[in-house]
Parts: sequence; structure tokens; C-alpha cells
Amino acid sequence: MRRHGPVPTPLTTLAAAQGGLVSAAQCAALGVSPNRRAALVRAGTWTRATHGVYDTAPGVGWSVPDARRRAAWLGLLALGPDAAAVGSCALALHGVGGLPRVLEPEVALVDGRRGRPRDGIHVRRYESPHVVVAGARLAPLPVALAQALCRLPRRHVVAVLDDVLHRGLLDGPGTDAFVAALAGRRGCRRVRLWSELVDPRAESALESLARLGCVDAGVPPDDLQVVLRDAQGRPVARGDLGWRLPDGRWLLAEIDGREFHDVPAALLHDRHRQNALVATRLAEVLRFAAEDVTAGTVAHTVRRVLGAHWRPRPVARTTGTPLIEQLAGR
Repeated sequence: MRRHGPVPTPLTTLAAAQGGLVSAAQCAALGVSPNRRAALVRAGTWTRATHGVYDTAPGVGWSVPDARRRAAWLGLLALGPDAAAVGSCALALHGVGGLPRVLEPEVALVDGRRGRPRDGIHVRRYESPHVVVAGARLAPLPVALAQALCRLPRRHVVAVLDDVLHRGLLDGPGTDAFVAALAGRRGCRRVRLWSELVDPRAESALESLARLGCVDAGVPPDDLQVVLRDAQGRPVARGDLGWRLPDGRWLLAEIDGREFHDVPAALLHDRHRQNALVATRLAEVLRFAAEDVTAGTVAHTVRRVLGAHWRPRPVARTTGTPLIEQLAGR
């Protein structure tokens, strides 16, 4: 019985950068023959993700951002060197947050040719320039935004734009390019309408989704990133979402993201932060996890604490955001 040597290190390194995926062409170029690939599949060490693409890490539990990037890589590797990631998959490779947890692979052939979809991989007919990011060919960020937002539901449109603006991912020319790429696309009108709900002060997609749920439930926050100060005016604590109570204090909601807040050091930080908030005697504090945001319980809990007589104040809006002003036609 023939014994095969270990998988070459360059191939394992490449796979790690591609969400555990490699193409048959990449295997051949790095010395892993069809027989060797078949043996790895029979042994259960690898699996076939789709025709011509292998999963070198089956059973691995990927984080949500990594799973999104992995979907993008699946489409790229399946369609070959003439493919570019587009839409939400391109945004995932650009590192944009606020996308759906699960993405379907989405690519376009760079010369605009038609391609046949297979195994859940969508092949779009987008003719646009492309860029290369970490070895992946993909639509530029402004173009990918226009492609994706016209297909996404409202909650993700708001969360994606919150993230892009909060992190300053679009400069002036990039903003102009996005607005130009958006114009005339099916769904662009609703993107413009929903842009009124965008707030670049949101520091995570979970905050964006929690805020939008509260807006829809009739309990929009009075402010975001509320800073509490001591008697000397020094900042001592900050809450993610805040509502003014009738007695002048704040009801603050802290949104804990799983990927950060499950780390022991982060849990200690959270406990100190909550203690600092309570110690000011200026706020009541609610803590929510990702599951609460997904289940829609944030707004329900906030409404119950605020009581039936609470009424929203005029929403505090940020000003001077060129992208939002352009989308709103101002």
C-alpha cells in the first residue's frame, strides 16, 4: 500500500488564507496529484466543496466573519481565475460588517460573460473594474456596496452603512463612486430611503440591529454612546444606547457581541464598566447579548422598563455626513 507524504506546507498556508478551501488547479500547481486528493477525500481528511474545490478543514467551526469570507472564496475558486467576488461576498472580503450571518457565493466573470450557476453559487453579469485584496479578485468597495445594498433587507442595509461610515471606509471620491454606482439600480430608491436610519456612531452591527429594532417598536434611543460624568464633569462611563427617564436619569442598554465579550478579560472589563455606570447613580443599565438582538427582545425589555407613559424625544441625528446627504438628495 502506497503511503503519501504530508500535504505540502505552501498548500496548507494557501488553504488557511482561503477559509480552508483550495482548487484542483492550486493543488496541481503545488504538487498534490488527483490520486492524492482522492485519497484525502476517502480518508475524510478533505471533502469536496463543489466540483474542482476541496475543503481541507471539514468540521471546523468558523466564526461568522470567516464563514462569510469562506463563501466568497468558494465562488472564486469554483469559477476560476476569470471570476471576481461581487455584492455581499465582495464586501465580506473587504472586511465590511453588518452583513447577514450566512452568505451565498456570488461572483461575476470579469469580462461580463454569462456563467452557469451551480451548487448554490450565483454568477452575476456585472461589468466593472476589479481590485485584488489579499489574493482575491473582487469588485471595488463602492461598486460592491451598490451591488449588495440593492439586494439586502433593510436591517442589513442600515448595519452595513453604519459600519462603513463609522470606520471611514469611503473617502470623498469613494463616496461619489458609490452614489454613481447606486443610481439606476433596481432597489436603489429603498436604499436611499433607508439611509435616513443610518448613524455612524454605532460601533458594531449588533448595536445597529438593536437600535433599528427599537425604532420599529416605537422606542427609538434618545442618544448613542451616552457618556456619564461625575460631579467634576469627568467622563466615568459610557453606554451604547440611551433613553432619558422622566426623573432626568438615563436608561442605558449595553449590547455585548459574542466574539469579544465571551473572552474572560473582556468579561472582567464589562463588569467594571457596568459597575462604573451604576455607581454614578445617573443610570439604570440593561445588558443584552447577541441572542437578545436576534430574538427581538431588546425593544420589548426597554419598553417595559420605560413604562406606558414614556414618549420618544426628537431623534438626535448626526450632521455633515456627505454620503447620507448625497443619498437624501440634500
